[in-house]
Amino acid sequence: MDCNHEEEHRFAAERAKKNMPSEEEVGEVCAELKAISEPSRLKILLALRQGELCVNHIIEAVGGTQSGVSHQLRILRDNRIIKARRDGQNIVYSLADAHVTALLELACAHLNCEF
Repeated sequence: MDCNHEEEHRFAAERAKKNMPSEEEVGEVCAELKAISEPSRLKILLALRQGELCVNHIIEAVGGTQSGVSHQLRILRDNRIIKARRDGQNIVYSLADAHVTALLELACAHLNCEF
């Protein structure tokens, strides 16, 4: 099949190939996006947009059980999407960095919804 923009597309394909991340980097990005895309984890992230929270307050905001929320928090931490710090006997969670906030805001803007 002939392409009406052969030269332009060939150069674009060459640039794409040259700038393609490694397979390992692609895998890491996919893992992070997969972690964010699970509904209960997304709700946790949306709650953490309001500020740092301990597990009990995350449960209050999003529902679920302590074991279920703790499991989801572990997945988010393992993917470096959230961070945790100890505050006395509690562990307090927050978004890892501004990139996570930007991803949430871009998704919202794309869907014309408010988070």
